[in-house]
Amino acid sequence: MGLANWLTILRILLIPVFVSLLVYRKPGPALVVFAAAALTDLLDGWIARRQRSQSRLGAFLDPMADKLLLTASFVTLTYLKVLPFWIAAVVISRDVILVVGTLLVYMLGARVHPRPTWAGKAATFFQVLTVLTGLVARYLHLPLVPRFVLWLAAAFTVISGLQYIVQGMNFLEPGEEREESREDAIVR
Repeated sequence: MGLANWLTILRILLIPVFVSLLVYRKPGPALVVFAAAALTDLLDGWIARRQRSQSRLGAFLDPMADKLLLTASFVTLTYLKVLPFWIAAVVISRDVILVVGTLLVYMLGARVHPRPTWAGKAATFFQVLTVLTGLVARYLHLPLVPRFVLWLAAAFTVISGLQYIVQGMNFLEPGEEREESREDAIVR
């Protein structure tokens, strides 16, 4: 197991530390831990590409670590009333729908090889930005996260969810090239 996978595992191990710091009202250290976790996300991908050491384990663990970190962040920040409930509902609902859809595709006998889409990357960026602004707001005792950040995160989360649903449905069509990314199919 390479360095990239170890960084991903470190990101997973930082999640309970991050949540504990938030719950025990230590927003400064929580912000540092979240930033460190986000840094491991950037580093693991860079290292895997640079060393050409992309693995099936990494392809599974990396998005799983991202989802766990962001889900824990949204749930905890919503519980602490830093973020409104609706944004957590949008983010978590999309992920639940995609997991259920993937399981359904597998149960129907098709293989799923999802590719990241432009909207998926934008959604992740704005979700991380939402968490960061929530943490900064908590640390500086500001009342709210800027609305435009919440709306951008929600919009790209919904768009990416629709793109991934279209991508998943294409895996069910016989004769389709299943390795091809269909990221722009929803926009056409």
